[in-house]
Amino acid sequence: MMRLNRLLSAALLAFVAGAARADAVDALREFVREARTGRAAFTQTVSSPDGLRKKTSSGSFEFARPDRFRFEYRKPFEQRIVADGSKLWLYDVDLNQVTVRAMSQALGDTPVALLAGAAPDKDFELSAAPSSDGLDWVQARPRGKDGPLQAMRIGFRGKTLAALELVDAFGQRSSLRFTEMAINLPLADPTFRFTVPPGADVIAAP
Repeated sequence: MMRLNRLLSAALLAFVAGAARADAVDALREFVREARTGRAAFTQTVSSPDGLRKKTSSGSFEFARPDRFRFEYRKPFEQRIVADGSKLWLYDVDLNQVTVRAMSQALGDTPVALLAGAAPDKDFELSAAPSSDGLDWVQARPRGKDGPLQAMRIGFRGKTLAALELVDAFGQRSSLRFTEMAINLPLADPTFRFTVPPGADVIAAP
């Protein structure tokens, strides 16, 4: 009887764990489906492939579906990345330099395409990953084999987007932690417009 109880308990725990992981995939799909706009603060840590060198930055992130978003890096250096639905603008404040490219060539199977796009299953293969750090994780593998992204995990705390971890084609790792996440709030159109600052050099990227 005791052995049977242990087996039942183990089976129940495995079932609950599997259900929780499956819920993370559902949470991602629901987030993409239901969150039409959003805003959060973020902290980003970028690590070299050997893990010995790390850089940390912070700022805010806003999006409005489809394909409009704004990353505002404030520390340690100011930088803005703005997508207006047709073009992607990257502004380095210290260099007073702007890089612009077409959205169709800039997104594809990228993290922002997943978070601010409308069809995550189109560009990514989604599967449940083990829970850790108090979060339920989704593994997202790009369907394209030649893109800049090797692998990505998206972490949810319940139904709230909390983390994003990715590995690029060179083995560099980036980890973003989101706080103060708010969805479906009114965001003014100028949030996703970019005006080239006076005197800035403009580079058209291929």
